[in-house]
Order: sequence, then structure tokens, then C-alpha cells
Amino acid sequence: MQENKRYIGIELSKTNNVLCREWSRSDIKKEMDDLTGKNGWIIAYIARNSDRDVFQRDIEEEFSIRRSTVSSIVQLMEKKGFITRESVGHDARLKKLVLTPRAKEMYSRMAEQYKKNEEIMRRGISYDELEVFFSVLEKIRRNAIRGEEE
Repeated sequence: MQENKRYIGIELSKTNNVLCREWSRSDIKKEMDDLTGKNGWIIAYIARNSDRDVFQRDIEEEFSIRRSTVSSIVQLMEKKGFITRESVGHDARLKKLVLTPRAKEMYSRMAEQYKKNEEIMRRGISYDELEVFFSVLEKIRRNAIRGEEE
């Protein structure tokens, strides 16, 4: 492997830090103090998938988060009044995640901020560059998953 002074993990971490810092400075975040970044992404995911039942395992798969971590996040989101867990008719053991009216209102406001942030991040980046970027990120993610399995 060729020696390089830049490391993927460090660059991803630095980028994530900048994004989190910008989110924490946003007007909407200031109004929603008890909303963490992950809570926001989960609310958005449930809202975007409102045409179907969303379960905890969907959150695990979508965000590559372990079951125990998602359980803790979901419990806290329920306590904060963002979601409820409701039984489904076909299997009483399964609980679908449902946004509360409060979370739906937050999502509509967050969606505007997400759209604005996405536009800012995509400035000066061509469609082809984005396709390569997303392809490389997917490969990195798959490699990391394989690394965990070894």
C-alpha cells in the first residue's frame, strides 16, 4: 500500500465534526435543544417512509447502528415525545415506530434546513463527481463491515 499522509477515517471524522458543528449553529437546532443529530436523521427517515410501517430493525439497517444502540435511542426518543411504539396487527411482538405530532412538525422544519445544507455541500461538485463519491463511500462502508467480520 502506498504511503499517504491523509487517512480516510480522519477525513470522515473531520467532515462529520464540521457538519455537526454547523447543525448545532442552525436556528432550528437552537429551537430544538433536546434533538440530537441521530434523532433528527431517524425522524426524517420515518417521515420519508410514512407510506409503510417502520421498525427498529429498519433503523439498524439504514444507519448501520447496532440493535442495542438503536434500542437506547428509540427509548430516549419515546421519552422525549418524538415517537411512539405501536403494535401491528399481524404480529403483536412487533412494534412500529410512529412520529408524534411534535416530531412531524419538527420534521417539516428540519427538511428545509436539510435541503439548504445539502445544496451547500453539493456546491461546485458535478453529478459525475458525486456518483464517484457515493460509490467510494459505499466501498469504504463494505470494507469496514468485512473488517468487523474478520
